[in-house]
Amino acid sequence: MDKYIRFDWAAKRMLRDKANFGVLEGLMTVLLNEKVTIVEILESEGNQRVEDDKFNRVDIKARNSKGEIILVEIQQTRELYYLQRILYGVAKAITEHIKLGEKYDQVKKVYSISIVYFDLGKGADYLYHGQNTLIGVHTHDQLEINTRDKDAIKMVTPADIFPEYYIIRVNEFNKVATTPLEEWLDYLRNGNIRDDTTAPGLTEAKEKLRYLQMSDAERHAYDRHIDNIMIENDIMETKVIEGLEQGRAEGRAEGLKQGKAEGRAEGRAEGKMEVARTMKANNIPDDQIALFTGLSLEEIAKL
Repeated sequence: MDKYIRFDWAAKRMLRDKANFGVLEGLMTVLLNEKVTIVEILESEGNQRVEDDKFNRVDIKARNSKGEIILVEIQQTRELYYLQRILYGVAKAITEHIKLGEKYDQVKKVYSISIVYFDLGKGADYLYHGQNTLIGVHTHDQLEINTRDKDAIKMVTPADIFPEYYIIRVNEFNKVATTPLEEWLDYLRNGNIRDDTTAPGLTEAKEKLRYLQMSDAERHAYDRHIDNIMIENDIMETKVIEGLEQGRAEGRAEGLKQGKAEGRAEGRAEGKMEVARTMKANNIPDDQIALFTGLSLEEIAKL
């Protein structure tokens, strides 16, 4: 079986050309069960409209046949407050697509798709889907709202308007792929694409994402990317555990409750500093180091 390039790297480096959008559109089409068209591939830095605005780290923006907005984000490393950031990205997309003075009927429904390559938390499934609903506290029915559409009054539910969220936990997929969605998950996690696949996007991926077709420079960059992800995902947890163990040992040696607390604190602090040094040596941006370690940018700059 051919070796294929992992989706997270390909989406950021190799599939940005419009000629390659069919690969990316395939995953969204399979997930949402309708044809999706990519509007643009985004850069994190390009999503900051004003100096004091937050970065909106969406990677792909697309639309479906109804003009609704689909946001796709590919995240390789752990991040604190990840759910809050997803919510912020959706809110920002909604407000960016309605102009001052326009009626609220111009608000577009947003689908948020997060492809995560890290342990997001507890849960046995590899795909989670959720949406806000308004349910009667006593009657348990779903509220329907009168709205005007093309001079006719019709009923809509919150599901017609409110955002929907999909979280794909890549590392939790461990099945034999038998459906198009499972085939995509097998590729997302393992880089496997069946020779006889008919899943949207994967046929195109077979032709575009073969590892051995890359130049030596591309393969070197790709291999370094995979190494860096492993470092980022493993080093923080390892070093913090080491710091905690060192702190506990020092606390036990002193035999005092205060000594234990101080030992743990010192161990955690040293663990964070060691994490930051290693991440910095691997050319990981300072803002990401600050996010993972809790250190300030000033502290990181001194390392």
